[in-house]
Amino acid sequence: MAKLADFISNVTLFKGLPKEQIDKLSKIAVVHGYRRGEEIFSDGERANGLYVLFLGRVKIFKLSSEGKEQILHIIEPGEPFGEVAVFSGKTFPAHAEALEESKAIFFPRGAFVGLITQDPYLAMNMLAVLSGRLKYFTRLVEDLSLKEVPQRFASYLLSGSDLKDKRQVHLNIAKGQLASLLGTIPETLSRILGKMVSEGLITVQGRKITVLNRDALEGIASGRKALI
Repeated sequence: MAKLADFISNVTLFKGLPKEQIDKLSKIAVVHGYRRGEEIFSDGERANGLYVLFLGRVKIFKLSSEGKEQILHIIEPGEPFGEVAVFSGKTFPAHAEALEESKAIFFPRGAFVGLITQDPYLAMNMLAVLSGRLKYFTRLVEDLSLKEVPQRFASYLLSGSDLKDKRQVHLNIAKGQLASLLGTIPETLSRILGKMVSEGLITVQGRKITVLNRDALEGIASGRKALI
């Protein structure tokens, strides 16, 4: 319980809450384990609470009527997901699936809403998280509708570069999943990777990508430069 409380207190959603509130959250929390590829919830399923990822990685995605997958977000440890359920109490708007062996902390909607009414600080944290998600999805819609795939991939590389070494990008998902996140197919992504390598913009070693020409990538991301 102490380990769980320590983790919860460091989650962005709950930062700044007094110890008594963290203890209350710990008491209503339920930890679920998931195997790689296991579904956590499905699009249209009744939403009865929210999750915070404790361990592993989870993809949030939609499926078209033809079965094409569009990844919306990759959830990392400490991130909440399914949070819309807290306010709507209706259905989940997308699918959630474990990308690897994972654990998630589940907070039942009724008990969680009760805590929000007791502490406005928690409500403010919740609004901040939802605002951040809204900005992210607004940018995602803009990228998918207005930008070509090379622009999206260049932006992904620039935003995903290591904080200590701006040249290094470590892909934490398979290339097929990355293609889905970028709204394309693996074959197209492979061609773009090949072109960037041949033009001397990047090198690729497994899941490690080294950026050789950041200025050129910025030009592609902004649309000022075309990938030949």
